[in-house]
Parts: sequence; structure tokens; C-alpha cells
Amino acid sequence: MTDVIIVGGGPVGLLLACELTLAGAGVLVLEAASGEERRTRSLGLRSLNARTLRSLALRGLVEPLTEAQWAMFEELGQGREPGDDLKDAPPAQADVVALMVEMVQKGMIRGHFSGLPLLEPGGGADFLMLKQHQLEGVLAARAAELGVTVRHDCRVTDVTQDENGVAATLADGQVVRGAYLVGCDGGRSVVRKRSAFAFSGTPATMTGRTAVAELADSGTITSSLRGQGGLVNLSLVPGEIATIEFDGGPGERDAPMTAGELQGSLRRVTGVDVVITRLEAGIRYSDNTRHADTYRKDRVLLAGDAAHVHSPIGGQGLNLGLQDAVNLGWKLGLVARGLAPGSLLDTYTAERHPVAARVLRNTRAQVALMRTGAQVDALREVLTEVLELPDARRYFSAMVEGTDVDYAPDAAEPLVGRFVPPSATPPEASSGGLLADGRGLLVVPPGQDWPGEAVAGYRDRVRASTEGAPDAGALLVRPDGYVAWAGGRDGLGEALATWFGPAR
Repeated sequence: MTDVIIVGGGPVGLLLACELTLAGAGVLVLEAASGEERRTRSLGLRSLNARTLRSLALRGLVEPLTEAQWAMFEELGQGREPGDDLKDAPPAQADVVALMVEMVQKGMIRGHFSGLPLLEPGGGADFLMLKQHQLEGVLAARAAELGVTVRHDCRVTDVTQDENGVAATLADGQVVRGAYLVGCDGGRSVVRKRSAFAFSGTPATMTGRTAVAELADSGTITSSLRGQGGLVNLSLVPGEIATIEFDGGPGERDAPMTAGELQGSLRRVTGVDVVITRLEAGIRYSDNTRHADTYRKDRVLLAGDAAHVHSPIGGQGLNLGLQDAVNLGWKLGLVARGLAPGSLLDTYTAERHPVAARVLRNTRAQVALMRTGAQVDALREVLTEVLELPDARRYFSAMVEGTDVDYAPDAAEPLVGRFVPPSATPPEASSGGLLADGRGLLVVPPGQDWPGEAVAGYRDRVRASTEGAPDAGALLVRPDGYVAWAGGRDGLGEALATWFGPAR
């Protein structure tokens, strides 16, 4: 029996597998699709925001992801040097999507709110754009380095649990057992349904379509957030086309998309008699917005879209799921190894549920701002003016980046519950050094002789460093980069026991 079964081998499942392995737990990933099937679903571009990138930087993963982004841009003919503009770009690319790419290259984009760019005028923003299969490739490579077992073509049909563990039944009748199981199997999660998690929210109001298709005349339409009937996006990826219509949501989600369906949607959105000559693949999505009431039922847990679904407008969903994985991995690893009590897992829902609730709220707002009509046009104009105000721009940027997350808003010490600032730790702590192995970090200013003694009973869980900032005081940093404790020595022992279990 393995320590943890992960159902779902997408980005969230793969990152969680890496985090659990670093924490010393045995992991088995069960993925329903084959590797090639997953690649064919990799439509559109995905964004990684500041919070996600800073978390991945702790594990040394940002460099290969950045290389993947620039390789993609080069392949797509977007390999401009930072500072170049798009004045010579083809008309079909001189639009919002191309503007986003230009801002990425200049290090100015922090994300967008309903298509309104959130810019950092001086540059230096943390933001990447890439295809989902590229992200999965980087995470799969790291999982393989760590020895994670990933089994493809393993569709889970049922999940049961008792006081001793969890059983996952596969489509072929095989039963796989583990001490814990995490559902990372998407918005239609079998794990969530079979484990009877409540999943309430609001129904769909829009239909999104993304497809690989060929137009009879590719110059007849351009990307637009404000078409007469909705949104149309000609992706930088050749052949990819996306539309959004505010029509109450898709009817039959599972039926194959046809060229006629996409053609009809494009004509309604643009008002142009577009002709689709070939359709290779297509997916539908909506703004169906739902949230699990809890992320844990005893030995079964949820992460990513299995726990929360919402509109993709704003690009926060992938980041939200990856942050779930970073929060859960080290905690579940300690519990699965018997180093920390099961109550540590209750902090997963307590910390992550409010974060997702806020994302669901702002994505609903973004959908409202995408609708057509004079009233919404006026509202967008007002919000555009508001975003010119530095404080407002910082507020919205922090919201969509996730950099305003505070897991302990009532803590006496301001840093507790917040992601550790780079200025408070040695440089190597935030770039794949001191936190790369998934242990916590006690960091104190130079000249102290007590840190080693303080973590003596936690050598396998926490390391100590006396290279902290002289004016920052002592900090206990969790493996996910969040500050668990700050101050003098008082209270450190309690904080270590709370977050890392009893000393050994």
C-alpha cells in the first residue's frame, strides 16, 4: 500500500507528487489519459503568475519553464528582444493577445482583469505564458527525477475509504490501495463525486469554444474582446481559434465539436460570414462556478479543479490549483509518514478555501465585465481610468497574482501567514537553494548560536541558517515559503510542533 494515491496526472497532480516525494512520502499517480491524449487537449496558452513562479522558484523550476516559454515564442515567430514593439506584426496579431506577449517580453505584465492589462511600467514583473503540455513536461521531468511513479491509461471509477486507508477502483476492475488519496482529476472529478463532497455554486451563463481549425480566408477576422456577440481570439498558436458567447452555457459538453458549430459561433460573434474549411480538434467550457465545501473528508482530499471551478477569464485557475498542491504536499507528506498529526491537514482547507472563494468572486466579476452592451462598455471605461491610479493597479495586480494571500490575517507579527519576502532570507532560499529539498527553514540574523539547538529534534524536517537579514529578526519558514513564526526564541518550540509535529 502506497502512502498517497493521486488521481489525475495534470499539472496539479504532478506538482503535488513532487512535493509529497520531497516530504518523504511514497506516491502513485493514476492518470486516465495517455500522454499523447493529454497533449491534444493542450489548447490555448496558460499563464503562471507571480505567486506561482515564486513558489516554483523555491524548487528550482522557474528556469526550465522560462526556457520553455522562450522556445515557444521563437517557434511561433514571436522571439523579439525585450523593448521591440509590434508595429510590423501582421494585422491578425496586432491585437490584445499580441499586446500581452509584448508585455511579457518586456517584463511589464502582471496579468489582466477581464482583458484590461495590469502593467508594471518599470518592468520586473513575474509572469510566464506557455502551453499546458510544456508545463506538464517540465513537471513530469522533475517527477521522474524524484522517482515518482505515473501510470497512464488508468481511469478511476470508484473511491472508498475506511479507518485504515483508501481504495481506488480502476475501469478494468483492479483495486489500488493507499493510506491517503487526493483527487486532482478536474472539474468533473470522480473522486469528489464518489466521496460525496458538496459542490455548490452558480450555473453557466456563457459558452467558450477553443479549436484547431482552418479558415477559408484567415484575414477576415481579428481578435477582439468586444465583438458584437462576444469574444473572439485568434491565438498566437497557428490554427487555434477561440470564441465566447453569453448564451446561457453549452448544451452537450461531450459531443464532438463540428466545423459548423465553430463557424456558427464565429459568425455570431464577429458578424462576418466566416467559412471553416477544416476542424481538427475542439473543446467547450463555461463559467460554471462551484466550490467544494471542504477539501478533506478523512483520508480523501481534493486539489485544483476538483475542489473549485470557475471561468477561465483572468487565467487564475491553473495558478490556484498549483498553489493548492504547494500548500498540501508538505503537510500530507508529514502526516503520511507519521511525523505530524492528522489535524495538520485541517489547515489545508482553512487556508486554501478562502483564497479560492475570493478567486471565484473576482472571476464572476470578470465575466460580467466581458458582456456586450453600452452599460458594460461604460463600466469598462470607468475601470480603465481607475486602473491608472497606482494604488488601484497594485490592488488588482496583487489580487490576480495571488501575492496578497495572507494565511494568518490576525497574527500579531505582520510577516506570519505571508509569503516570506526575499529581503528576509539568504538569496539562495528563493532560488532553488535552501528550500529546494522541501524542508522548512529557521532563519536568524548573523551572530546567533542557538538555531542549531532549536531544530535539533527536527533535522529531517527543518534546517537552520544564520544568514538572515540583520533587521528582520528570526523567522520559521514553512516548506511552501510562508512564514509560520517570527520573533525571538519565545514561541518557537510551539510553532515547530504545530507545523512540523513533535520533535524526535
